Amino acid sequence: MANVVVVGSQWGDEGKGKIVDWLSEQADIVVRFQGGHNAGHTLVIDGNTFKLSLLPSGVVRPGKLSIIGNGVVLDPHALIEEIGRLKAQGISVTPDDLRIAENTTLILPLHRELDTIRESANAVTRIGTTRRGIGPAYEDKVGRRAIRLMDLADGATLDAKIERLLAHHNALRRGLGLEPVSPSAIREELMAAAPRILPYMDTVWSLLEQKRREGKRILFEGAQGSLLDVDHGTYPYVTSSNTVAAQAATGSGLGPNAIGYVLGICKAYTTRVGEGPFPTEQDNEIGRTLGKRGKEFGVVTGRPRRCGWFDAVLVRQSVRTSGIQGLALTKLDILDGFDEIKVCVGYDLDGREIDYLPAGEHAQARVKPIYETIAGWREKTAHARSWADLPAQAIKYVRRLEELIGCSAAMLSTSPEREDTILMQNPFQT
Repeated sequence: MANVVVVGSQWGDEGKGKIVDWLSEQADIVVRFQGGHNAGHTLVIDGNTFKLSLLPSGVVRPGKLSIIGNGVVLDPHALIEEIGRLKAQGISVTPDDLRIAENTTLILPLHRELDTIRESANAVTRIGTTRRGIGPAYEDKVGRRAIRLMDLADGATLDAKIERLLAHHNALRRGLGLEPVSPSAIREELMAAAPRILPYMDTVWSLLEQKRREGKRILFEGAQGSLLDVDHGTYPYVTSSNTVAAQAATGSGLGPNAIGYVLGICKAYTTRVGEGPFPTEQDNEIGRTLGKRGKEFGVVTGRPRRCGWFDAVLVRQSVRTSGIQGLALTKLDILDGFDEIKVCVGYDLDGREIDYLPAGEHAQARVKPIYETIAGWREKTAHARSWADLPAQAIKYVRRLEELIGCSAAMLSTSPEREDTILMQNPFQT
């Protein structure tokens, strides 16, 4: 049995929630390894809808151990609120079900405030973040001044760590014309949350290694998508963490040899939330039709997603940077009824044809898509559960995408319901 990493292969919102839930039934442990409560997963189980932002998808299934790894940035109050929302839906989350890495960085109110100020300042600095403090918290982590979960258990040293944090932030706040934050306010905030989150704390890297040696099946659940990776994405319009598959090892404390299979998730078309380049965007009736049919609104922010045709160049690049071995293609049914469908097969950059997205911000903004047109289909793919249920032209579309991106489809999703899934290859049985 292989331990499986699930990553988005576009700009996020690819439908990872359903696929992770489908796979979690076979897993013993589900691990979040990066991001924070800026991510959003929607799960539909027996007619009940669960919207998760921070918690791993395994929490809604009994008998699964969910883990928040050290690569995540954790807002204590967001965690408490999310646990409360699940409780109201009949899902109890206890330390028997959830463990959080002791070295996880915490998001504080000053992080959220700084994030909001930057995004509101002007169009030059706006990235399109969720304004939840994710980026500033990661900045403190790499700046070696972050408050981590374990610090809440050591009151004797917490004051010194708060002073170290505020030496940076209060200088920054003065430059922005903001009132300084008092150490006592930070301490009071943390101590109010401590009793409710410390019971979940654990030495996660050791726990995961123990479970791996016991033969437990581990599912690593990525947030966002590969094209939002801080190194390999459309920088600077990216998230503040590494979202490629390799982060599953770094963000959990397990070595890379623990990863057996990488499953990439992508839509049958392309969407993006926020600012940044989007070569195949359709700011027209086609884009509006895709958005309406696909109900393209962010789970966390409610913002409408930008929509466009499938970009094989970008997905092929994600396949390579994440080492994706199989793809789960979602929302195939949204393309039902189109007379023709376009797929980007290359880019024109200043009159030169290229087969990759350049790393430079200005070059990314200048690339123009080179399209291949594929005939659409009139029959329904919605709720199909086998190849035999699919129109012949829909199968041709999937096969052509496989050729263009250099990776086989392992799964097809034809509706939000978990049963409406066509399985070609089970990642846990490779």
